[in-house]
Amino acid sequence: MITRFLTHVHLTFNPFSPRSKSARVFLSLFPSNARANGTQIQSKMLPRTSKEPASLAIKFKDGKEMKLDLDKMRITEVVEEVDRHSRTLARKEELLGN
Repeated sequence: MITRFLTHVHLTFNPFSPRSKSARVFLSLFPSNARANGTQIQSKMLPRTSKEPASLAIKFKDGKEMKLDLDKMRITEVVEEVDRHSRTLARKEELLGN
């Protein structure tokens, strides 16, 4: 997963719910130095009895915001959505020579 173009990540999930597996895996895909590289990662763990769905809000360096409902998505779909926009930003960066 391409994480260098992410500036803010806000993740809300119930760690005990089986439907939150994609949220837990998504959080584990971040490199250990992501916060040191400027990515603000906020994770909110809901109580065991919570019925609130897992959600993910991402903000990219170009200002685009993406909100995903993780209860209905597999981890491969989540990574694909994030990487799609990250690859676009990588191409723009490459063309500008930065």
